[in-house]
Amino acid sequence: MRSDPSRPGWGLRAATWGAVLFLHIPLALIILYAFSAEDKSYVFPPPALTTQWFAVAWEREDVWAAIGLSLRVAALAPAVAMVLGTLAAAGLARTRFFGRDAVSLLLILPIALPGVITGIALRSAYSTLEIPFSYWTIVIGHATFCVVVVYNNAVARLRRTSPSLIEASMDLGADTFQTIRHVILPQLGSALLAGGLLAFALSFDEVIVTTFTAGQQTTLPIWMLQELIRPRQRPVTNVVAVVVIALTFLPILAAYYLTRADEPGR
Repeated sequence: MRSDPSRPGWGLRAATWGAVLFLHIPLALIILYAFSAEDKSYVFPPPALTTQWFAVAWEREDVWAAIGLSLRVAALAPAVAMVLGTLAAAGLARTRFFGRDAVSLLLILPIALPGVITGIALRSAYSTLEIPFSYWTIVIGHATFCVVVVYNNAVARLRRTSPSLIEASMDLGADTFQTIRHVILPQLGSALLAGGLLAFALSFDEVIVTTFTAGQQTTLPIWMLQELIRPRQRPVTNVVAVVVIALTFLPILAAYYLTRADEPGR
């Protein structure tokens, strides 16, 4: 009896499940230790399970302050990136000019470079311009890599959009604004939403660039790093990590299904 060629072999299936376990077992341990009764060290298996750390985390004002700052940054940085990334994609998707490839490379460079390089560059720029560290310095830092995510989604969608749609709109008497509103934006809608959701997730848990641009401010990832060196109440850090997993998982999942629905044959 011949095997179905469309089904992967047992070796490939085992390798796939091995990769899944390799990626997600650490996440499962974080969730497990959020319920650990041991408050000083990580003992496996935990000696007992409890939900008390969720109440402790809920009552800590420093947790709420860090979450609030991260949410404010993750709300504005992707919004700025959606405007800049969309405009850049519109300028590069269909036009041809000398240096277009170089401009495209410069746009995606911030996410290709190590975060520490971007952070040092931004900190040096702030120091040179004598810009004090504030909420806005963090937003600018996060927007540098959020632009790339939005740009990649938007430019890919614009290149797949038939130019005949725009030409037909113009031929039927629509002006530029009407064409953008009724033809281009509906085509870009799901791509921009997916890019914005991914940018939100990246901004919310970004730590390297934030370290160089936050000054004395404490976003949630920085708070978690600081808490890990403390000898007591370590499960509180795991509780907050579970919240971060939930907050970042949902937009990533939504972005996945939005981009998957746009694939041919879906």
